[in-house]
Parts: sequence; C-alpha cells; structure tokens
Amino acid sequence: MAGINQRAQVGFSNSAAYDQYRPAYTPSATEELLTQCRVAGKKHSRILDLAAGTGKFTEALVSRDEGYEIIAVEPHDGMRDVLAEKELPGVTVKSGMADKIPLDDESVDAVVVAQAFHWFANKAAMKEIHRVLKPHGALGMIWNIEDYNAPRDHKATTAWEAKVQDLTWTFNDNEPRFRHQKWRQVFEDQSKSTPLSLIIANDQYFALPLGEHLEPFEVWLPKDKVWERYNTISHIAVLEGEERERTYKTFMDALNSPEVETNDKGEVAVHGNTYVVWTTKIPEDGRGDLLDVERPGA
Repeated sequence: MAGINQRAQVGFSNSAAYDQYRPAYTPSATEELLTQCRVAGKKHSRILDLAAGTGKFTEALVSRDEGYEIIAVEPHDGMRDVLAEKELPGVTVKSGMADKIPLDDESVDAVVVAQAFHWFANKAAMKEIHRVLKPHGALGMIWNIEDYNAPRDHKATTAWEAKVQDLTWTFNDNEPRFRHQKWRQVFEDQSKSTPLSLIIANDQYFALPLGEHLEPFEVWLPKDKVWERYNTISHIAVLEGEERERTYKTFMDALNSPEVETNDKGEVAVHGNTYVVWTTKIPEDGRGDLLDVERPGA
C-alpha cells in the first residue's frame, strides 16, 4: 500500500483553514451526483465517502433526508480529526487509503469522492473501490474548481481570475492536480485493452464513457478571504520565503487591478464550476462482456 502523498500531507496540514475556506457543495450538485449514483431518495443507503477530508461533502450527505449510513474514510490525520470533531449523525469515521479501504467486499451502495480522486487515480485504487461496491454500484466524483485553478483550456470569467489562472499554471511540482486532467487516464486505459485481454486480465472495473455534469458557481468574498481560499490549494499552502511573498504580491496585484468590480461591501466575485463525474461498477460476472454493462446515467 502506498502512503499518503507527501505534498498532500504537508499542503493540507492546516486542516482547520481548509475546512473554513474551501467551498461547500450546493444542494443541486449534490442531488445530481447522488441521482447518478442511484442513491438519491433511497433511504438508509450505505455510502463510502472516500478521502472525506474535513467532511465538506460528508456534511452535504448528512443534510439530506435519506438517513444514509455513511462511512467516511480519510488518511490525513489532521483532516480526519477535524471531521471526527464534528460528530456528524450517521457517520462513522475511519482511517484508510484508497488502495486499502477498511470495508468488506460488496458492502456499499455507492462510493463518492469529493475534491480528491486525482490524488489516487491508479489501478490499485480502482480495484479496491470496485471490491467494496455492491454489484452495479456506482462511483461518483465531484470537484469545486475555481477559474483560477481550472484546466488550461478553461476561459476565466474575469481578467483578474485569468491572471491568477496564469499564476497557478506557473507551478509544476509533478504532482497530480485536477486541472491537469490526468486522472481521466486510469479510466481511459481500461478501454485500450483488446477484448481478449479483457477476458484474460479482467482489467475493466468501471463502465465507459464517464457521465459528466457541469454546474457554474459564483461567490462574493472579501479580498483577504479570496487569498485565504487560494492559499488552501496544497501547492500554494507549502510556499515559503521569497517565493511565497512573490506569489502573494502577484495574486493581490491581480485582485486589486482597476478593472476588478466589487459590491457595496467591497467583496469580489469568485467564479468557477462544480464538476460532477460518475460511472458504474462492472460486476465480476460482467467483466470482459461489455455489451451487457449498464452505462453511466442509464
């Protein structure tokens, strides 16, 4: 079992700040994800919230009427402590990794991963998620992604956000980030096998193509809180000395540009998208026979 990514370990060390400044998930995006995972409206469904962090998405699950049984698995001690202290009803908090989940085979109706799948988009994690899902269970992924942390081809809503997006892309620590979109590769690699190799190796764990939904968001924040929010990105949080000062100055120069609009409270609009992605498990008796697989969103 691989250990927790060192960049994530250090970058998310200020777990309380992460919990305070990272955005919550809207009811509409949450509904979309749970509908596609086939657990919306299904009372007492058993859901694994994998890499639950400080519980930002766990709280969205708890707020609903289904009375879900939620197992929140998180490897980062600091984040898991913040989550445990919330004492959310119906939630069991466990330590665990994506490639070593502390649950029995075929024991959950859905696996949801919020803001984290890119950290463990590998075959070992896919195999383990497949193991704990019930037959025809679903894997749902969700990310809140601000314009300034978006993929390179995303056009930022405002000029200042475009400048900060450019700043973000100057950092390349060779670690997995959502904006690089490399997390998709683990799903795409499944379909590169020949039909014969699928039957022999049973390498296809989840149905393709992935289902996807995009929901734009806008939130108004004081300028100092915009920086605090940006600072929760792990590779920004770890900056020190001159590099940190330089980054802060570049960020604030963009935020204080003459063209930046503020409301009567002096707040600035931060724009982004919530990305909802889902797929369904291919049961053991269906792997290698892809014609019989129920497709995502069907």
